[in-house]
Amino acid sequence: LMDVDVIFRRGYAYTLATLFILTAFYLVVFSVGAMAQKDLGKTGMIIVMLIATFLFQPVRNWIQEKLDRYFYRDRYDYRRTLIEFARELNSETELDRMLQSVADRLMQTLSIRHVAFFIANPNGAETGDATCRWRLRMSMGSSARPLNSSTSLDLSFLDWPQNTPYLFFERTRYYLDVVAASWPQAIRQTIADLDLNYYLPCTVRGRTIAFLGVSRTETGEFLSSDDVELLLTLANYVGIAIENANLYRSLKEKIGEYERLKEFSENIVESINVGILAAGLDDRVESWNTQMERLSGIGREDAVGRRLSELFPAALVEQLDRTQGEMRIHHLDKFALETSRGEATVNIAIAPLVSREMEQIGRLVIFDDITDRAELERRLVQADKLSSIGLLAAGVAHEVNTPLAVISTYAQMLAKQVAEDEQKSRMLEKIARQTFRASEIVNSLLNFSRTSTSELAEVHLNRVIQETLSLLEHQLKKAGVEVRVSLDPRLDMIKGNSGKLQQVFLNLFLNARDAMEQSSPGVLNGGPRGVLEVVTRMGERGVEVDVMDTGHGIAPEHLSRIYDPFFTTKSAKKGTGLGLSVTYGIIQEHGGAIEALSKPGEGTCFHLEFPAIRKAVHA
Repeated sequence: LMDVDVIFRRGYAYTLATLFILTAFYLVVFSVGAMAQKDLGKTGMIIVMLIATFLFQPVRNWIQEKLDRYFYRDRYDYRRTLIEFARELNSETELDRMLQSVADRLMQTLSIRHVAFFIANPNGAETGDATCRWRLRMSMGSSARPLNSSTSLDLSFLDWPQNTPYLFFERTRYYLDVVAASWPQAIRQTIADLDLNYYLPCTVRGRTIAFLGVSRTETGEFLSSDDVELLLTLANYVGIAIENANLYRSLKEKIGEYERLKEFSENIVESINVGILAAGLDDRVESWNTQMERLSGIGREDAVGRRLSELFPAALVEQLDRTQGEMRIHHLDKFALETSRGEATVNIAIAPLVSREMEQIGRLVIFDDITDRAELERRLVQADKLSSIGLLAAGVAHEVNTPLAVISTYAQMLAKQVAEDEQKSRMLEKIARQTFRASEIVNSLLNFSRTSTSELAEVHLNRVIQETLSLLEHQLKKAGVEVRVSLDPRLDMIKGNSGKLQQVFLNLFLNARDAMEQSSPGVLNGGPRGVLEVVTRMGERGVEVDVMDTGHGIAPEHLSRIYDPFFTTKSAKKGTGLGLSVTYGIIQEHGGAIEALSKPGEGTCFHLEFPAIRKAVHA
């Protein structure tokens, strides 16, 4: 019955088109026949009839369009807009915004009271529960059911088999047919609550992914067949748009998950306290973590995309080239690498970077900065050597002191017996002197072994340094050494033994004197052979002392061995090689540290650090 108006308009268009074509046909026939003073003949009539036949459909369409414009007026433009809008749905990727836009257009164009959308529920499909397969996603209109309603909906009727392209309920609240009585109460209640007359499936590739629910018009009228056909067409476009929106949302979620995993992986790499770089098969850097930035002084932006040969020295690049293409891990232990902070000692591991298919796609190079560890190992080895030598020295000192005492005693007794013989007296005096010298060496060994105990008390380093310099004042002046002293009067006290600390500075001052005598064998123009400078100050970790000289310096290959027992670069009569070993042991005993800085030809600086005594301040 709702299509009577449609049938009438279509019949009106056919009638007018027929009249128009017949009128034009006879006008052509009579006009041509009168001009030719005879009939057209059978051939001419057939041609005119064919022309009229081909013109009928375009004329009918034109008349139909004019009639639609007359009957629908503004609604005709809305229908055309709705069709164009359906083609543009795919441009919207946000699902709720797209559904709201469709609902607004439908209510404006067809004057529908309210519109609803039902979306497939993936959880319901997994559980197999038909009542949970669909869920109400959006409801709009003057009598629309709110989404947050407390009553549940049984939408299982949407899955019922049907012979028509859509579901239609003439009455939604009061059922007068016999079939309605057999429906479950939950379904009848759902249909009544929704108050929707049309349920049109939104199908994509033969699969229904949503339903478009439409009520009557605002005037309470049903939709015509043209309107329903228009909605079926629109429903297919909506289905495609929903599918695209779901795919876009899924893709967006996967991208977000990928970004989270990527950020998590990068955080792991950044948190590792080793330098890590990843390079492709062409040796171009693809990843460069923060530790690599600190180690090399090259930023990530400057490193990524460049070749390894552009970032590292030739010696390291040569080692990396040797492992190119190999599928096993290579190690370079204690490699000396020039960094932004100077030379660093690093352990390097070169590992292949493989894909899930176990195909090599690059390689990982891992840099472990062990500079501090190597220094600690060096000090540990030094301490271990000193400990071993100390044990040996204690035994040697005990065994040697006894015969030295016997030699010294008998030499003195013989000297008294041959006092009148000057030549023999001088020989015995030399024996006694050398015996005392050997005894001093043995005593140095005892000091080195630290077998003797001494009490530690509060000591002021400035006073120890001044007393030591006063003892050596004559020797330094005789050697032509200028002494420059800069002692901080605010220096804190340290806990130590004055005698042993005096021995430390005595050894350092004498070594400085000897170094300056070797570098300047004669005094030129009355000037000094060299300068001995002593500076004290308060540092971050306690009391600091610098002992500097302008001597010949220490060769780099000797610098790591200066604390070794019996190692010396002096002549045989100048030293035994125990002075710095004893000094090192005493400083370690006091909880301090010593470091030597030297350049050949420019002098040497010994930097000493001692923990200061922090006295409590009372209010």
